Amino acid sequence: MRFPVRTWWRRVAVFALVLAAGDAGALAAQPRTAAQEAVLVREAFVHAWDGYVRYAWGHDELLPLTRGHRDWYPASLEMTPVDGFDTMLLMGLTREAARAKQLILDSLSFDRDFPVQVFELTIRELGGLLSAYQLDRDPRFLELARDLGNRLLPAFGSRTGMPYRFVNLRTGAVSGPVSNPAEIGTLMLEFGALGKLTGDPRYYAAAKRAVTALFARRSAIGLVGSAINVETGEWADPDSHVSGGIDSYYEYLLKAWRLFGDADFGRMWDSSIAAVNRYLADDRAGLWYGHADMRTGAQTRPYFGALDAFFPAVLAKGGDLRRAARLMGSVYRMWTTFGIEPEVLDYFTMQPVETGYELRPEALESAYYLFRRTGDRRYRDMGRVMVDSLLHYTRAETGFTALSSVVTKARRDRMPSYFLAETLKYAYLLFAPPATLDFDAIIFNTEAHPLRPTWRRSP
Repeated sequence: MRFPVRTWWRRVAVFALVLAAGDAGALAAQPRTAAQEAVLVREAFVHAWDGYVRYAWGHDELLPLTRGHRDWYPASLEMTPVDGFDTMLLMGLTREAARAKQLILDSLSFDRDFPVQVFELTIRELGGLLSAYQLDRDPRFLELARDLGNRLLPAFGSRTGMPYRFVNLRTGAVSGPVSNPAEIGTLMLEFGALGKLTGDPRYYAAAKRAVTALFARRSAIGLVGSAINVETGEWADPDSHVSGGIDSYYEYLLKAWRLFGDADFGRMWDSSIAAVNRYLADDRAGLWYGHADMRTGAQTRPYFGALDAFFPAVLAKGGDLRRAARLMGSVYRMWTTFGIEPEVLDYFTMQPVETGYELRPEALESAYYLFRRTGDRRYRDMGRVMVDSLLHYTRAETGFTALSSVVTKARRDRMPSYFLAETLKYAYLLFAPPATLDFDAIIFNTEAHPLRPTWRRSP
């Protein structure tokens, strides 16, 4: 799984990074092979990790501009090491991986008396630990994953079976009854895999019950809204879309079907994608997916953004390469209009509604999926442009930082852990040899942690 890197290539990558810090046009003009591009991304990862090690060691995230750190909760849960570990393994960064592993196994504890967000802990920590176990085979990773899964299980104790948003890791006390489809439906891969790997069916059953309960409350035309009360089952916001708050619900219907061979998820996916394509797809300015009322299907806002850019990957995974290619063209247009993608775009006016760039991975994720499904080099060409602009505009002396505006390119002091887990992983895999990771044998969770169905799947 290691991608060999010769000293000469390392020098090429360092030189390219120097260009990235100076002149984006010069960088974009460099004729780089796929191997050179992969090395460039690998070196970017090392730069980001070195900044974390120097200024944020033992904490959740690096603050690259102030050379500080940020913890999500009163105590660190080692989010950056957990999120970045499997990327290190895929990149062949054995020294960095060994150091991250030691920190995780020595310091990570979930015996904490404070509430955590179930969704975020599931996709980052539980998904990261399960992937680490499958790639590294150290049973201590699975022991940590089981401990976390047990502490998160009380969240599923609502009357409907849909989870509360928050749970205290030590006491099991729950809070946050008004949730959204993403936080309810994006738990199945991790809890399902935990159940399969440990032989404990409680995890799979709890997560599936939550998804089934949510799907049963879709509207008469097959759409879900943006907010729902998990105690009453009543919708609190009828706005339907494929953006944050709903996005990965659809992703996990398809991926749970593929990972576990569970036909129930296949039926839910088929029904859901038909409704999404009928009511949310918008052809009035090229193919986009906008907002609509979940009850009537009436389109409301022509908004599409960085988070929505995952959807070409899902369409490609589901076999709809025609729509996936058209939507990827829109994603690329959104990116290149401003030199880097905005958080939310009005695709009628092509003006940003939310101007920031949060180091998000979804555009690169979709380029990777489409390249692997089609072999079409234009998706690598898109990826090169994205990598060039990302390195140019976001590279800081001690890592990479989010932008507060893609218009002015003003920076904000944040390097989220998913930058190592997702953004740089997808960028690397887009250019690395196919043997680096068997695309057809794994399923990525929404945090880009690869999971392999090593268990016996349903027919």
